[in-house]
Amino acid sequence: MTDPKSKNDTGRFVWYELLSTDPQGALGFYPEVVGWTPQAAEGGGDYRMWVASQGPLGGVAALPEPAKKLGVPSYWQANVQVANVEETMAEVKRLGGQVLVNQDVPAVGRFAVIADPQGAVIAVFTPATDMPSHDVTKQGEFSWHELYTTDQEAAFTFYERIAGWERLGEFDLGPMGKYLLWGRNGKQLGGMMTLPKGMKTPDGRDVPPSWMFYITVEDLDAALARATAKGARVLNGPMEVPGGQRIVQLMDPQGAAFALTTPPTSR
Repeated sequence: MTDPKSKNDTGRFVWYELLSTDPQGALGFYPEVVGWTPQAAEGGGDYRMWVASQGPLGGVAALPEPAKKLGVPSYWQANVQVANVEETMAEVKRLGGQVLVNQDVPAVGRFAVIADPQGAVIAVFTPATDMPSHDVTKQGEFSWHELYTTDQEAAFTFYERIAGWERLGEFDLGPMGKYLLWGRNGKQLGGMMTLPKGMKTPDGRDVPPSWMFYITVEDLDAALARATAKGARVLNGPMEVPGGQRIVQLMDPQGAAFALTTPPTSR
């Protein structure tokens, strides 16, 4: 039987994992840039959690060998809470997405890594116990979630069905098209946009459908200076965005894309 509270929590972002070609390198980078403290997970092993001022918010693990052999670079993967992973996996398949991995983690919960119909990868997760919400305006917290896709209307319809996200507005990016704002319970969580034709990664590859996650920092310029000093590359920015925040998009030294943002205003 589905817990009614779990259904009410559907669509929350509850955990952020870095799948890295060099976890030790990542452990030397992010604590310096955004102030996280690495912490061993219960049960041992090589998995390390990221801990901010309000507690754990994610972790870092080695990119699986099969993914490496396929040429998958380091990347960030978020976990979205759903009421029932099994039911969600069935809906993902029905809507044209793929289930890549699914697994039970004792005392933690059940998760599935999925690809949406356009190919962007994310995870759905049903926790074994309540996971408290964090104040995303604080240093080191993830506060914005951005999807780059080949068809934003189709992508939104997919996530609306599996995560219950709501359309909350849009604005015109001119030649780059429309930027769709979405969230849950009337609160904005992120945006999505159709990838412009010919958009390339720094190494010359076409940008695939993918997610970008934004980390709040109190001083963007100082955090950017620390990041570049530690080997990060700037992809875009720094710049001001609608709403008055400043952002910068980066690639960490191991090749994972992420972004920094000044604290969000009320949305």
